[in-house]
Amino acid sequence: MKAIVYGVEKVIPDDPFRNWVKRDDTAIISIDMHQGHLSEDPMCPCPAPRGRAIIEPVNAFHRQARELGVPVIHVRSILRKTGEDDLKGQHPAAWRSLVSLYAEPIPGIDEHAIQGSKWTEFATEVLETDLIVETKRRLSPFYPTDLDFLLRSMGIKRVVLNGGMTDCCVLNATFDASNLGYRVCVAADLVRGSNEEMEDAALKMVSLHTGLVMRSDEILAVWAGG
Repeated sequence: MKAIVYGVEKVIPDDPFRNWVKRDDTAIISIDMHQGHLSEDPMCPCPAPRGRAIIEPVNAFHRQARELGVPVIHVRSILRKTGEDDLKGQHPAAWRSLVSLYAEPIPGIDEHAIQGSKWTEFATEVLETDLIVETKRRLSPFYPTDLDFLLRSMGIKRVVLNGGMTDCCVLNATFDASNLGYRVCVAADLVRGSNEEMEDAALKMVSLHTGLVMRSDEILAVWAGG
């Protein structure tokens, strides 16, 4: 069994780590694979163009996981049209202000994740048998959503993460999941972030502090082997 530890893939001991990623009581959490990040429209409100490259690989991974009986949970950000969750609320999201220090102004930024908009449509394949969590208001898919409640109701002990952004929402997810007692694995080839440097840094942090970092084919091989 192989994992990527501080940027280097290496063989790791089956005991205890195979138990961290075994198929039983495991769920996939796919984070923010929606048009608000992935659309090629110039008005895309929070563009994460690196994530477009993983849309089909994520779909393929999910299809194989479903065949093995692993549930897929899609998490997306949706904010109330009336604005209380962010723009008009007492505690607007920090990223809206901070991004202006780094990047050019984003034309459609005020439309990000607005309920009922085209930007909340999934870019990845979602089946009726999948599960959806859509009360994500901030960076972590656990806050202030019912994701933890859902996972515990399902008897889930281990989570495998994919989606975006590696250095933001995925990284936040690993800390919250680990702090809540789940064993965490990130599919390294199925996450994308701000840039390669930030992706690399985030995955290195995960590998040292919150969970395993593995290639998706290695995860599937563990699952297929029972």
